[in-house]
Amino acid sequence: MRHSMRKLAFGAALVASAMSFGVAHANDAIKFAAPLDYTAVYTFLTNEYAQGQKDYLRMINDAGGIEGQKIEYTSSDTGNQPQRGIEAYNRAQRDGAILFDFLSTPVARAMVNRVLDDKVVMITAFHGRGDASDGETFPYVFPVMSTYWSQAATLIDYMEQHEGGLKGKKVAHVYIDSPFGREPIPVLEKLAGKLDFTLRTFPYASPGNEQSSTWSEVRRFRPDQVIIWGAGGGQAVSVREAIRNGIAPEKIHSVVWLAEADMESVGKDTAKGIRKFEGTASGTDSELIQEIITKVIEPGHGSGPKENVGRTYYNVGVATMAVSVEAARLALEKFGPPLDGDKLRQGFEMIKDYDAKGLLPPLSFSTEDHQGGGFGRVSHWDGEKWAPLNDWGNPYQDIVWESIRQDAAAFKEGR
Repeated sequence: MRHSMRKLAFGAALVASAMSFGVAHANDAIKFAAPLDYTAVYTFLTNEYAQGQKDYLRMINDAGGIEGQKIEYTSSDTGNQPQRGIEAYNRAQRDGAILFDFLSTPVARAMVNRVLDDKVVMITAFHGRGDASDGETFPYVFPVMSTYWSQAATLIDYMEQHEGGLKGKKVAHVYIDSPFGREPIPVLEKLAGKLDFTLRTFPYASPGNEQSSTWSEVRRFRPDQVIIWGAGGGQAVSVREAIRNGIAPEKIHSVVWLAEADMESVGKDTAKGIRKFEGTASGTDSELIQEIITKVIEPGHGSGPKENVGRTYYNVGVATMAVSVEAARLALEKFGPPLDGDKLRQGFEMIKDYDAKGLLPPLSFSTEDHQGGGFGRVSHWDGEKWAPLNDWGNPYQDIVWESIRQDAAAFKEGR
């Protein structure tokens, strides 16, 4: 209980401090708003994620900003509730925000029509609508990184290329019974037909604290490979249940939502060998994270616990702001100040082969592709950290884009 209270207190402090971040430069600031879920569903990552965003922007502002303009970053708690997200959006937009990040699929999906009508940018890294990769249908929404469809394709490709192939094999997809858990199934089914493996899906009830009956069914299926598709505490439960049912860690492959805290929960040695999709580099080896350590953390200007620096969700937070700042830089370079949502959108679409000094795979955007190419890789838990097993790649994008275009067409028809 004391640990939970400390966690909530830190989250509240983070929100409060974020609200005043950059206010000294409000008159000429570029305004980014991050109404996040600090208290409901996404609590397993929000504090760490926001800390990465703030530390990166602190470094940018301390160096003079972008073309002399500072970034004003504001954050608040939506509690994963669309109505609270709408209220936060209205406040921030009235104040001049041109970029929004909700890190909540329910809130982000509820905001799609608003940002399209208001012509402001919304980034949806690892959440929201995968079909928003279609920039012609969703001109102001940027998934920024690999959709869940691309993540599923990357995991399957790794099994095919590096784990003995999949022809004639059995793959179990074990997932939380929600739209998020079900989302990759159409792509997995198409890949099963293409690569000639047997796919069987196994849902479990949200939030995933109890999965024993599901894993008993998985054991009877006797899969050669397993994909786990959940988030938060449910992912650690999946790993424990899989291992308890005789599945070797190196046969377990996770969506992006698996982090250091989950491995510590399972047991660092017990989890050794487990694989996951990785859209940003983990650890502190990249040049950009080292730069943050030198310029922000070591001088004592970090926005949270220094032990979070380099952890999975911290790095994802850094990456979202690095891409957003690059878009703003390109937009200012071409259009000059002041920026608005449409100029920033065009800035995103001008990004080519941007890797945030080694933190990201090379991302390129266009008016058609707001996913950035769908790149990722597979890493494994080596007992102490996440270590990459292959190079960045974007396999089966033809199949991924079938799903993107199909869902985007349905959205466009219903709008």
